[in-house]
Amino acid sequence: MLTVAPDIEVLARFGRALADPIRCRILLALRDAPAYPADLADALGISRTRLSNHLACLRDCGLVVTVPDGRRTRYELADERLGHALDDLRTAVVAVATDRTCVDAEAKGCC
Repeated sequence: MLTVAPDIEVLARFGRALADPIRCRILLALRDAPAYPADLADALGISRTRLSNHLACLRDCGLVVTVPDGRRTRYELADERLGHALDDLRTAVVAVATDRTCVDAEAKGCC
């Protein structure tokens, strides 16, 4: 049974997914077009095993879905709005001054 997750949980899942550069690269690749795992692994230059682990994380976060295609399985973003959200986040972060960090960046492990 599907339920609607609370806003905080949704944002936390999205944050966990974006916390890893490889998952970010996967999401950006899938923003452009659905893809098969082997093609994604080749395009990203990572092993299929490593890709599989990251895809499982993204599936568990509800950000990507699998689509059966004959004997193969294709991956795509769970909702096309995620692509727009990624673009919005990317451009918003680019607009932030790159020479600034949080005061407590080292202590808190942020920025």
